[in-house]
Amino acid sequence: MAAPEGAERGGWDRRIAGGLAFLRRRVTGEYDVDEFGYDEELTDQVLMSMLRPIYEKYFRVEVKGIENIPSDGGALIVSNHSGTLPLDGLMLQVAVHDNHPAERHLRLLAADLVFMLPVVNELARKAGHTLACAEDAERLLRQGELVGVMPEGFKGIGKPFSERYKLQRFGRGGFVSTALRAGVPIVPCSIVGAEEIYPMIGNSKTLARLLGTPYFPITPTFPWLGPLGAVPLPTKWTIQFGEPIATDGYPVEAAEDPMLMFNLTDQVREQIQHTLYKLLVQRRSVFF
Repeated sequence: MAAPEGAERGGWDRRIAGGLAFLRRRVTGEYDVDEFGYDEELTDQVLMSMLRPIYEKYFRVEVKGIENIPSDGGALIVSNHSGTLPLDGLMLQVAVHDNHPAERHLRLLAADLVFMLPVVNELARKAGHTLACAEDAERLLRQGELVGVMPEGFKGIGKPFSERYKLQRFGRGGFVSTALRAGVPIVPCSIVGAEEIYPMIGNSKTLARLLGTPYFPITPTFPWLGPLGAVPLPTKWTIQFGEPIATDGYPVEAAEDPMLMFNLTDQVREQIQHTLYKLLVQRRSVFF
């Protein structure tokens, strides 16, 4: 049954009024940002709206285990990292917000390089990303925020295609120490599909040094096809959140115990790797 014409026109009127109100607040500066530069309204109204078509129509992301993310309070989501360009972090941000019943926002920890790039730096701050340091992460967690970290860093997104879905080192377990100090659960997360968007078959270290980047990717389409080669392949993604690992039962001094940090880091890493293998066995095709 079609909606009445008046109701449809009223819906459009509300959208236009909402859009004009949003623009007015932007022009007059009547909007809030937190101490990290996060602009929740801009993220909801603009940035998420720009990413959502890519998430829904291009990568067709399927989300599993969203119930493992708490409905409130702080939690640390730890994920694998891949894809040559960090699109997996952005898709993870949309996945949490659009699938969680409480529409929770994910605050991603990003590398220094992100905040050294013009425009990208400002957009990252507005979207809630912050520098990947223990102090900022702990402060966000204690404020009850969801924080996302990808411990593989550049070793993950810059690894060759031949090593796809093989997790790199998780560093020294700093994320575990942060979660222990804040007393929040760790939620392992596995992402399948991002590895194939830019199959990295080579790395020009000379160009990387000249540009000041960790690597310069060579793929079957880039740089051979110019700007067209920078378009990611339309792979089918699955994001699965695993069962949370509680940390609030440990004493305060546990955050300084290197053996405990090593064991918990290994537990998180193994859980992510095991889920990756399971999802790979289950998927029918890279693209469908």
